[in-house]
Amino acid sequence: MGAVKRVNAPTTAPGTAGTAGTSGTSGTSGASGTSGASVTSGTGPGPRGGGAAGVNLGALRSHNAALVLGLLRDAGAEGISRLEVAERTGLTPQAVSKITARLREQGLAAEAGRRASTGGKPRTVLRLVPEAGHAVGVHLDRDELRVVLVDLDGAVVAERCAELDLGAGAEAVLGAVSAAVRAVVAGSVAGSGSLAAGAEASAAGGGGLGGVGTLVGVGVALPGPLDHARGVLHRVTGFPEWDGFPLRDALAERLGVPVVVDKDTNAAALGLAVCGETGGAGRSFAYLHLGTGLGAGLVIGGSVHRGARTGAGEFGHQVVQLDGPLCECGNQGCVEVLCLGAAARGDVGEAARVLGVAAGNLVGLLDIDVVLLGGRTVARAPEAYVRGVGDVLGARARREGVLGGAVPVRVAPRGERVVAEGAAQLLLAPLFGRGDA
Repeated sequence: MGAVKRVNAPTTAPGTAGTAGTSGTSGTSGASGTSGASVTSGTGPGPRGGGAAGVNLGALRSHNAALVLGLLRDAGAEGISRLEVAERTGLTPQAVSKITARLREQGLAAEAGRRASTGGKPRTVLRLVPEAGHAVGVHLDRDELRVVLVDLDGAVVAERCAELDLGAGAEAVLGAVSAAVRAVVAGSVAGSGSLAAGAEASAAGGGGLGGVGTLVGVGVALPGPLDHARGVLHRVTGFPEWDGFPLRDALAERLGVPVVVDKDTNAAALGLAVCGETGGAGRSFAYLHLGTGLGAGLVIGGSVHRGARTGAGEFGHQVVQLDGPLCECGNQGCVEVLCLGAAARGDVGEAARVLGVAAGNLVGLLDIDVVLLGGRTVARAPEAYVRGVGDVLGARARREGVLGGAVPVRVAPRGERVVAEGAAQLLLAPLFGRGDA
């Protein structure tokens, strides 16, 4: 986790729309916080070892708890000592002790043993308790629905996948999503107490999931464009009837838990950034998703870039051929229609070349570090797409004499679940101090 600047206390705790804390309290305009731990007002020494800087102010106690939770998660099963947490965040040892005590009371942290110290008694090491919280991630595609349940570590506990027609109408789609979410929660955490019991009761009665103790909420990712901040869809390419539909609020009413809505590419990019599978914190990359459509998720300086109106990443609708074939968006010669058209004809080489030309435009514009490819169309011939896009970027780099050579191209990890897992991180990432979820 990269260092963050110390900031003055805001009038309200930081949060994201529709998220909630691990206690299960929902919020519509900000996160309820991961811990109610009180924090002293004095500041400790500055952060060391590349940790995020904490702020010892009562108004930012949820921010500080999130930083601590993030370090516990990053430490894995080996854990981390309170002293190390204080050194990496800049929080006082007293503040860290209060926060970790509250996290242990809430079942979010536990002892992981003891570690020898340079002087005095051995240090107690703490670890995150992954099963203490869960989130549901939904990938709502044009013709398919994929739902995953993940724990605090991001590990997939359960998964469901089914065919779905996004053009079937709001009632049918909302019913399918709600049923799948209830089913994946109810049928997948046998013996985990309140999560399983609460979900089974909800599924049986068709009610909300608000009583499911460890469920943080539901993240939904689907093709754009859309308004991430308000959870409202715009004219989804190919399905203009969804324009203006308040998907976030409609699903939250049905499910009884916080819901966050984002574009599929943004969710995937967030999940990849959170899991550190893109080369480390602070790096910039583009995730290009070629499935039933084509879009991009952009991470700039370690944070997801959505733009002022949360509309960034409409990569597939850049025009590269004037007077080209008509695209469903209304333009002619879009990358999406050209690329998918070539793929449909079985000309994977041409599809990869077109994708490479568009990726080259993006690399030249943003100077990103790596290009990651994903989506079901790429999954059918991953090596061909990596090679084709890489060839175009390589030729461009040689022509321009780019220092360090061409930007590398790789297939994104996590396969077909990359979007659904990223959707779950829309709820989990804020709990660990990521403000870009």
